[in-house]
Amino acid sequence: MSQPVPSDSLWGRVPRLAYGADYSPEQWDPQVWRDDVRLMRAAGVTLVSLGIFAWSWLEPEQDRFDFDGLDEVIGLLHAGGVAVDLATPTAAPPLWFARAHPESLPVTVDGQRLAPGSRQSFCASSPAYRERAALITARLAERYGDHPAVVMWHIGNEYGNANAHCWCETSAAAFRHWLRARHGDLNTLNSRWGTAFWGQRYSDWAQVAPPRTSVGSLNPALRLDFLRFCDAEQLACYRAERDIVRAHSPGRPVTTNFMTGNFAWADYWAWAAEVDVVANDHYLTAADPHRTAELAFTADLTRGLAAGRPWLLMEHSTSAVQWQPRNTAKAPGEMRRNSLSHVARGADGALFFQWRQSASGAEMWHSAMVPHGGEDTRIHREVQRLGAEIGALAEVAGSVCEPAEAAVVWDYDAWWALELPDRPSIDMTYRDEIRAWHRALWSAGGACDVVPATATADELARYKLLLAPSHYAATRETAAAWEAYAASGGHLVVGPFSGVVDHDDRVHPGPYPGVLRELLGLRVDEFLPLAAGEQVALGDGSTGRVWAERVLPDPGTRVEARFATGPAAGDPAVLRADRGAGAVRYCATRFTDDSLRRLLTDWRAAAGCAPPPPGAGDGVETVRRRSPGGASWLFVVNHTSAPVAVPCTGRELLTGVRADGVVTVAAGDVAVVRES
Repeated sequence: MSQPVPSDSLWGRVPRLAYGADYSPEQWDPQVWRDDVRLMRAAGVTLVSLGIFAWSWLEPEQDRFDFDGLDEVIGLLHAGGVAVDLATPTAAPPLWFARAHPESLPVTVDGQRLAPGSRQSFCASSPAYRERAALITARLAERYGDHPAVVMWHIGNEYGNANAHCWCETSAAAFRHWLRARHGDLNTLNSRWGTAFWGQRYSDWAQVAPPRTSVGSLNPALRLDFLRFCDAEQLACYRAERDIVRAHSPGRPVTTNFMTGNFAWADYWAWAAEVDVVANDHYLTAADPHRTAELAFTADLTRGLAAGRPWLLMEHSTSAVQWQPRNTAKAPGEMRRNSLSHVARGADGALFFQWRQSASGAEMWHSAMVPHGGEDTRIHREVQRLGAEIGALAEVAGSVCEPAEAAVVWDYDAWWALELPDRPSIDMTYRDEIRAWHRALWSAGGACDVVPATATADELARYKLLLAPSHYAATRETAAAWEAYAASGGHLVVGPFSGVVDHDDRVHPGPYPGVLRELLGLRVDEFLPLAAGEQVALGDGSTGRVWAERVLPDPGTRVEARFATGPAAGDPAVLRADRGAGAVRYCATRFTDDSLRRLLTDWRAAAGCAPPPPGAGDGVETVRRRSPGGASWLFVVNHTSAPVAVPCTGRELLTGVRADGVVTVAAGDVAVVRES
């Protein structure tokens, strides 16, 4: 959360801007490898992630290692000028391992042990898995740690994507060990978990078990700590392999690929501290009506995890994927536009899954840089064009995005706790609400950073407007930081059902909203969840949805809008309290998109934020990256079906037509301008 400072030393010899893909040569005959390198050179590929699922290729039988094929492939890539992001292949244990160690296979919440045959078919707590993963990692690092082609290491793949949680007895024992470290003793655990309820008090550690299927509801604090434990076990697997690699390959950055925005079960704020370069996989959902806004949000979140420094788009798709019910293709130009949108928002490279489209297997209908039809296809022609353009933008590498004046809080503990069973409303989801607030700013042309709930008041001071749309679980430290932020001149907006429990899901003592009550200057007397699809009107013309509250303001707290309809009709809906040089607002409902856009425009202005750049908004992104030396580049991304004109000065690096200080960007196009 400190002011972003580019650090080229983190990247070492990694090409920037990087361009390439996951590469799986084990799927192809050796004669194809040479053609791959030829096509890579023609497409401008500079970096490939190699060996991600290649464990059975490298160790076809236990303790029989065969690196001849990988040696040849790395040599061909190096001779062709393509750098290697070498992966540990531990996301796909071989079938011989599962047969030798069936106890390593994951167990479901209902006690069913899952069969092998897919990737990530292992329990993260399994000692046998960790031992064999360490061995193959060490063999790779010893062999290729000093190889000139290997410029980065890629540990595992999408940790937790298929095996985030395991309920086996090995996990149960590890869970108890983790709980001892977290809580110390059983008396403390009983107190924090509130086990007096339903007579759940533990008198022996052996009684503590993962939250398996039972006759009814389970303790939510147990569920919450189990989620944290499972994430910690995945992170421990990553750390073990990373440390082996670092010992044998010093000076080369080590990373793994996150799945920010969509994946719930990893606290990526914690993971980000463990990688040298933040890398992310991003895939759009075809049925999402807000796909382009979601792309911007995920990129902003990933940049936040990178503390504002450049990051790497490790995977996205050239066109359709294979894992959705209906896998629609990207329109011509969409792949390019999406890729450059990530670069605009801080990525120092754009890579795909995968290089050559698989001819068989579960992902054979997932698009690739080289489709089944080969190089004479629309997709590959677009791949070649994009590669040339990424190369032309190389000077942008190392620059950072201009800090926004507004930020939104993103917290995994609040997400996990809010969406546990037995909450007041199943419609009070976390991710969708954060996205809605970010989308409202994006659609109005406003920039937005993403920050953790652990950010200090000093780290927040750069922002004029801080948004906490949903923060069910809150600590006193967060409340104190927000209070200091507002007192020093910041404007804070908090959404409903926030601040009410601690990180053990215990209700904070005193009236709602718990640790935020004094800061917000109000008391929530009653929560009033709305029926499915129900909406409520506010006196200022806004429309609320999902939720309402009966709020009692403290003296000095002003009511800016009241409920006009619904169960809280006549009660305050939006309240404001001055705090030192700043102010705080509280919203007692969730708003529709149109209402959010209007309200956030007003709140940005009230906080003193500059108006959005001319031409930005309604599907047109204008994002600026700056170098430490003062150079700047303006990215204009036009997601609409009509041309747009945006004021600019300088020289175009990509497309656009400039005249009299204006660049005109065609429908669906992207312009990049080096500003004078």
